[in-house]
Amino acid sequence: MHILVVNPNTTVSMTATIADSAMRAAHPGTRIDAVTSSMGPVSIEGYYDEAFAVPGLLVEIAKGEASGARAAIIACFDDTGLDAARALANIPVIGICEAALATTAFIAQRFTIVTTMDRSRLPLEHLVHRYGMAGRCKVRAADIPVLSLEDPNSNARDRLRSEIATALRDDKAEAIVLGCAGMADLAAKLGAEFAVPVIDGVAAAVKQAEALVSLGLSTAKRGAYASPVAKPYIGLLEAFAPGKLAAS
Repeated sequence: MHILVVNPNTTVSMTATIADSAMRAAHPGTRIDAVTSSMGPVSIEGYYDEAFAVPGLLVEIAKGEASGARAAIIACFDDTGLDAARALANIPVIGICEAALATTAFIAQRFTIVTTMDRSRLPLEHLVHRYGMAGRCKVRAADIPVLSLEDPNSNARDRLRSEIATALRDDKAEAIVLGCAGMADLAAKLGAEFAVPVIDGVAAAVKQAEALVSLGLSTAKRGAYASPVAKPYIGLLEAFAPGKLAAS
């Protein structure tokens, strides 16, 4: 089984963290192909970054499907470009936020997402509502830049721990969801430290992807996720016209 994992930001070192988590979660017979977007922001922190991450993401989704991937994972907790990718692709496309919430719902009634910047909190609250988890899940921000997670001289991990402790105390959370793909390498250690389940969306998405492929299921191609209507796109986006991207 071949699963594509796309980091929709352009930071290669973060892709390495994501790839490691994905491979550790995968079945021995699953091939993980982790790729970095070739265009867009170095990190995705808020709506503006998210919008400009989508074109590069779609390029990688199209390339991965053409190369034989059986499913694709979008490794950003904002589920960046998820709907557009599902309309583009004929294979299942999974966002790590949706996968993490679905997985956590099996094992906890109350849980908290701990994410990075406060500007990311409201978009994640919107996703929690969209996925039907608003009555069970809260969102907190540790107020740390995404790229600080990779800086050993920053206090990012200490601030993350502090916010987790607050969620367990004040939210009465029974489990913690890590709200950034850049936190993927921390789940096991934090779970042991706090003695609660800590869910990494990358690992959860890998298992969801494997299940969908094994069941022979893919995204419905009628209604909301029907293939885009053929039409010209003008200017810098000409190459993204329906049909052109998948064929390139």
